[in-house]
Amino acid sequence: MSPRSRALALVVTLCLALAHGFSYAADPGVTATEIKIGNTNPYSGPASVYGTIGKGIAAYFKKVNDEGGINGRKINFITLDDGYSPPKTVEMVRRLVEQEQVLFLFQTLGTPTNTAIWKYMNDQQVPHLFVATGATKWGDPKGHPWTMGWQPTYQTEGQIYAQYVLKNLPDARIGILYQNDDYGKDYVKGFKDGLGDAAKKMIVMEQTHEVTDPTIESQIVNLKNSGANVFFNVTIPKFAVQAIKKARDIGWKPVHLLNNVSNSVGTVLKPAGIDASKDIISTFYLKDPTDPQWKNDKGFKDWSAFMQKYYPDGNTADLFNVYAYTVPQTLVHVLKQCGNDLSRANIMRQAANIKDLALPMFLPGIKVNTSPTDFYPIEQLQLARFDGERWVLFGEIFDAGGKHGM
Repeated sequence: MSPRSRALALVVTLCLALAHGFSYAADPGVTATEIKIGNTNPYSGPASVYGTIGKGIAAYFKKVNDEGGINGRKINFITLDDGYSPPKTVEMVRRLVEQEQVLFLFQTLGTPTNTAIWKYMNDQQVPHLFVATGATKWGDPKGHPWTMGWQPTYQTEGQIYAQYVLKNLPDARIGILYQNDDYGKDYVKGFKDGLGDAAKKMIVMEQTHEVTDPTIESQIVNLKNSGANVFFNVTIPKFAVQAIKKARDIGWKPVHLLNNVSNSVGTVLKPAGIDASKDIISTFYLKDPTDPQWKNDKGFKDWSAFMQKYYPDGNTADLFNVYAYTVPQTLVHVLKQCGNDLSRANIMRQAANIKDLALPMFLPGIKVNTSPTDFYPIEQLQLARFDGERWVLFGEIFDAGGKHGM
């Protein structure tokens, strides 16, 4: 190519770049035609039931790309299996940031796994957005300004269950089972904070387990033998199924409070046994796909059409697939707000500037709000009871209103 031809080609390239609003001084992971996003998910290991979330998010980004992308750029979503193992997460995330050169991480799943990469992401000043865990610590804009949660916090949810107990179960003798890490401890802290002085009297036993344990059956036997008539079950789906089954097998019938990370009908209640799951209480901020009240709802119809076209292998009774459809809608909103300034700093600014975002599969009244001092996007939940066929919502929507312990 002659010098004149090379110069002409450079001019054309620069014009095309400017037409897309692209700057060659941009951060890694963004070009005139692409936004590269990194993710880790447990497609294997003890939390592999959550693998459908990663698959559902990938399917949603396929939909976005088919519709033209975001401001002319297509999403390149790179999702890697970390097996819910923190050392593996560190390895995968370093690969995503240093080798794949992603613009940011999105929806990395798990409290222990995100804890392992939290400092690294902030040291690297790479956005660590809408992590898939409700640990309260993700809302720390001063100490960790590059990390933001998405779902309601575990402490908020724990406080809701405590309020229910205080109002409706004055003679409660509470047994607690929780995973022995920040995820489990966060729930228990919120629950005890909500009970206040009554916690010492009401809680008769606490049992823990490790995520690597094969079973939690002995803990369930211990809780029954403690005389507990209320069971606060803080477990991921694998162990939630075991707990529901074992309680039925030994004839223990407490008031069962089940954390919402394990309340999917398709992947927890059905495998555990619908009869055994009857009367379990949990919390919701998303529309449950098994609830017939949504059958004529436009948001539900659009989700169903999405599942049929983009994720036909996905379980339509699985609430995790509603989650996987909804959380990337929040990210798309943020990226559209960014316009053509897709710098990492601006992505965080826009993530911290969401006002009253109501998404199609949120329960009515649920909205996303963030600010530079509020990194808790969703702060509302509603209680529900499983009637043997579906979750039935009851009570008012609880709003944490920015009140979170740290």
